[in-house]
Formats: sequence, C-alpha cells, structure tokens
Amino acid sequence: MIIRLFWKGEVFMPGKVRVIPANTNEPMKHVVIYARVSSNTMDQLESLKAQVSGLTKFISGHNNWKLVDIHIDIAYAKKDSSRPAFHQMIEECKAGLTDIVVVKSISRLGRDTVGVLDAINTLRESQVRIIFKQEELDTLTAGSSLLISTVEACTQAENETRSANIKWGIKQRASNGSLGFYRRKCYGYDKDKNGDLVINKEQAEVVKLIFDLYLGGKSVLGIVKELKERSIKSPTGKDNWPKRSIEEMLSNEKYIGVSVVNVGGKEGQVYKLNNFHPAIISKEMFDAVQEEKLKRSNIVADENGIHRNTTKYSSKNKNRILT
Repeated sequence: MIIRLFWKGEVFMPGKVRVIPANTNEPMKHVVIYARVSSNTMDQLESLKAQVSGLTKFISGHNNWKLVDIHIDIAYAKKDSSRPAFHQMIEECKAGLTDIVVVKSISRLGRDTVGVLDAINTLRESQVRIIFKQEELDTLTAGSSLLISTVEACTQAENETRSANIKWGIKQRASNGSLGFYRRKCYGYDKDKNGDLVINKEQAEVVKLIFDLYLGGKSVLGIVKELKERSIKSPTGKDNWPKRSIEEMLSNEKYIGVSVVNVGGKEGQVYKLNNFHPAIISKEMFDAVQEEKLKRSNIVADENGIHRNTTKYSSKNKNRILT
C-alpha cells in the first residue's frame, strides 16, 4: 500500500503501514483514508497522526475492507484550496479505483458547506461511499436531506470554533507583544529589515510641525492650508491634506512610542505597549494637544448632562470664542 503525503507541492513517503489482511470470501472493498491539517506545527502533526491511526484501526475492523491508499494534505488555510492529495483522491475515485472513502470528520473534507457538498456529490456520482467517522455519518445509509442538514450544522460549528480560536490567538499575541499590528506603519515611520518601526526623519519633521501649529492656535483646517502653502505633500502624495488625517495624527499615541491594538472592535479589549518604538513627539506635547482639543471641543458635560455648546473655536484668535 502507498501513502502519499502532500505538503507545499512536494511528495513525501512516510514509510510502511502494517495492514491487517482480510479473512473473508466476501467481495473486497478498496478503501482510502483522507486526512488534512492546516499547518505543520507540532500539535497539527500530532492531530494528523491521530487521524490516520484512528481511521486505520476503524478500517481494520471490517473483514472485507482493504486499505489501499492514504491521502494527506498539509496546507496553510490561505493555500488550502490547492489540496493536491484531495484532488488526486477524487480522480482515482472517478476512475473506479476506490469503493469507500473514510474521513475523520466533515470539516476535514472541506472548509465550508458548498465545498463539502460538492465533494460528496462528486464521490456519490462515482458510486463511492463516504464515511465520516466522528459524526457517524455514512452516505450509504444517509438520505440527501440528512446529509445536507448535518453538513451545514457541522461546518457552521467548525467555523465558529475556528473563529473563536483565531480570536483567542490574536488576544494571546496582543498580550505578549508579538502581534504584527503593533508594527503597523504610519506617517512618520518606516520599517527596518526586521520589520520594526524606525523614524522617517523628513516625515517626522512634518509631524512635529503639525503638533506645533495646533498648539500655536491653528485649527485643523488652518493646518491643512498651512501645509498646502508650504508645498508639503499629504501621505498619499496629494497637495491637499485630508482633514481627517490631521485629526487622527493629533490623537495617535504611536507618535509618543506607544503602540495600541484594539481586539474585538468597539466592545473589544485595548492593548498598549509603551516604548515599543522611537517617539517623534514628547508625551508632554501630546498631552498638551489633547487638553487643547478638549478646550476647543463644542461638547460640554455639566449639570445638564452632555450636550453641544453654542460656541465654537476660532483659529483667527485662539483666545476668542464665536457665538
């Protein structure tokens, strides 16, 4: 019996597998195993070993079954669509070389409902029986409606579990500082050969200028005009800076060496790493800008609650309030 293990386009021959010979006069059924894992990490390879071992033992318990092939795909999720071992198995089934395909679970055959059902239909059209060991589902006895409902339920559960695992992994990396988002580049920074943030001196001078102009009394629109007059291009190379870009820059803690990651959206958890990269702006200047922004805001919290003020800031005279 041949075992073909596909990983990143290469074929490996893991060695011999001991097959218990059948002792029966019944027609022999040619059986193959399909196993899949999403990476070559140690825990995934242990999972692969368990899949193959468990299914081999299951097959050996049937006297008229002969294990003739083991198809294994090791592929990262983003590249999983190629699955050379899976496609080779399908072709062999179409050629009439296989009677039964045994898979650990529905999720191993495909990553979504459509993909799994397509594979099942293709195999059934080739008169091939499919057994999903974990769900105890057998296409020989299961009707179409049961198959569809079971596949939909299992793939949904698998997607929810995968999503939960991804979120857990992101939170773990966020808490230990290894999450790549911490190194996301913004205006004023470049990345070195190791992917770490380093100061772009030319852009850093513009960042400092923007903070200085704001503390000097300029409004955000006033800063936009000043930058255009000085022929300083926006981060995208345009003559006019978007007002939003200036507002975000004045609130971005990255400029004081703090890298912030929000995991989970508005109701998620915020992680901060202090002194993660070189600062462009001092914390004192940054805090002063935040205080100034609060003073200029027309949102007021008083005994009447939170409401908009009837006055607004004038950049023509920073001490003057317009009504």
